[in-house]
Amino acid sequence: MKKVISSKVNLGSFWGAKKQLTYADMFCGIGGFHVAASQLGMRCIFACDIDEDCRKIYEHNFNIKPESDICHIDPKTIPDHDVLFAGFPCQPFSIMGNRKGFLDARGTMFFELAKIIEAKRPSALVLENVRRLASHSDGAALQRITEIIKELGYWVDHKILNALDFGLPQKRERVLIVGFKESVSGFEWPDKPQPMTPLKVLLETAPDQKFFVNERIRRKRHAAHTAKVKPAIWHENKSGHVSSYPYSCALRASASYNYLLVDGERRLTPRELLRLQGFPDTFKIIGRDSYLRKQTGNSVPVPMIRSVIERVLRAKRT
Repeated sequence: MKKVISSKVNLGSFWGAKKQLTYADMFCGIGGFHVAASQLGMRCIFACDIDEDCRKIYEHNFNIKPESDICHIDPKTIPDHDVLFAGFPCQPFSIMGNRKGFLDARGTMFFELAKIIEAKRPSALVLENVRRLASHSDGAALQRITEIIKELGYWVDHKILNALDFGLPQKRERVLIVGFKESVSGFEWPDKPQPMTPLKVLLETAPDQKFFVNERIRRKRHAAHTAKVKPAIWHENKSGHVSSYPYSCALRASASYNYLLVDGERRLTPRELLRLQGFPDTFKIIGRDSYLRKQTGNSVPVPMIRSVIERVLRAKRT
């Protein structure tokens, strides 16, 4: 894997003469936003996540100990920051969840974010959620979220982006929401697809035997499907249909153990899962494989997030 070189962005006039922008990393997970923002020269001054294993790997990699449950954090105690990042809980809106939206307790986590935005007034926001958010209740959930951001005095826009368009061999569509405390004239969403990194570049050449499925599962997969390309990620959906592509379907935190198989033979390794989300190989892995599988399924595609942040940093005043 090619190492990603960090670089600073020439700030647009919206940011004035600031030398280094700071950010708060809410619902930080294992640090997808952190990796993207740090590559652009930004500095993290606060992070939080309710998942203990995520907090451990985040601290191990970034030397920042995230706080825990956002519901127990007094917004006034959060340091002032320029940008707020948040991949707020997606289960209430996900195709894999129960789709109750704001009726689900986790759906109310956005309102906890709103309290922080109101108290800290960051100059900009970058939020992320699953594609399903855009269609949930005929778009009412997303509309309510953007209305609340506007009520807090922010210019806001949203767009559905796909990790496949940012060089990653993973079909992962997500809703990105961007907000500015003042009106801007120079913000534009990324619109030029980048060439996809071939899957074979991300796959390990000698994976441990523990990742290979047993003979019964291997035969069942090959009896049900014949791939047209190799290497490929074979995907078995909830109804048992098997398909394959020269890229991965979206990584999922709660999917079955064998729903994605490389060439119908083995599961993805922790390093491969991280690579499919755009994490550099310098990212250190700790904990059980099952933890990492859940963590990457909940994470964000780093190149996609970086591209959006880059455009936020280049924004100009109206």
